[in-house]
Amino acid sequence: MQKLSRLVRLLLAKKNRRWIAVAVLVVTFLLVVHFFVVNPQYLERLRSVPPTVIILVVLINIPAMAALAWAYKEIVSLCGKNIDVKENMLLTAYSSIINFFGPLQSGPGVRAVYLKARHKIRVRDYALATLIYYAFFATYCMLFLLVGTRPWWQTVLGLAAVAGFSLVVIRWFASRGTRTRASDDVPQFHLRRRALVMLGIAVFIQMVCIAGYYYVELRAVNPGTSVGQAISYTGAANFSLFVSITPDAVGFREAFLVFSQQLHHVSTADIVNANIIDRGAYLLYLGLLFVAMLSIHARDRLKLRALRRADAKSE
Repeated sequence: MQKLSRLVRLLLAKKNRRWIAVAVLVVTFLLVVHFFVVNPQYLERLRSVPPTVIILVVLINIPAMAALAWAYKEIVSLCGKNIDVKENMLLTAYSSIINFFGPLQSGPGVRAVYLKARHKIRVRDYALATLIYYAFFATYCMLFLLVGTRPWWQTVLGLAAVAGFSLVVIRWFASRGTRTRASDDVPQFHLRRRALVMLGIAVFIQMVCIAGYYYVELRAVNPGTSVGQAISYTGAANFSLFVSITPDAVGFREAFLVFSQQLHHVSTADIVNANIIDRGAYLLYLGLLFVAMLSIHARDRLKLRALRRADAKSE
């Protein structure tokens, strides 16, 4: 971890940022091309989908990522730190790209190392706060999976089971840190009430946005899909992220959705087709997001150049 932290500090050095931006652009472009070459069915399927569907899915991804960035801000707040809005949005965008292409949902690890190098946030503090985020996420997954399709008491039992398991994991992780912490390693994590409440709200909004674009995708392949089916489908699909070892949970999401068909009643064919639309549209969204990030960096460089010119003239 220390070697990784030193690597991040090196990458954050101003003299290296321009070359890193170019390298990330090239690598991202190659990964996107490779993805479509290996999975040509994504392009074929997207050609038959009305453009309005793709545009709507891309647009709904914007508030979904904004809610995710809000959640990340509150995670940092639980660690006793604040992060600038712009920096938080850029970090969220970068980690989202890494999460899509990287295995094992590697985005949180990248954020943890970055925040340790840039803001001196202990990795253990960040990991504990992230576990709380995942506890909210898992609880909402269970809520969405069962509400509207199962009796109320089954929904309550499911929520209690997920919340109880999450609490056990969080308490175990927190107590383990207490036993192994060195005397000079002072934690900054604290269960700040406002940050905790805001985190819960942000994750819920994120889930609602995800359900929104899943509903659009399902309606595109089967106009008879109901809102209740889309909500239950969302809960099952998002549970797959906890065991994913492939980019964007390819294969795992489909498996979870097929195994839970008795709850959401979405056919296997509709599952496959909706996921093709989802990943194709999300790739387009990530591409646009990456272009936006590059433009932000370019604008910043232009501002710096203008300031340097002004300073040179004043001299």
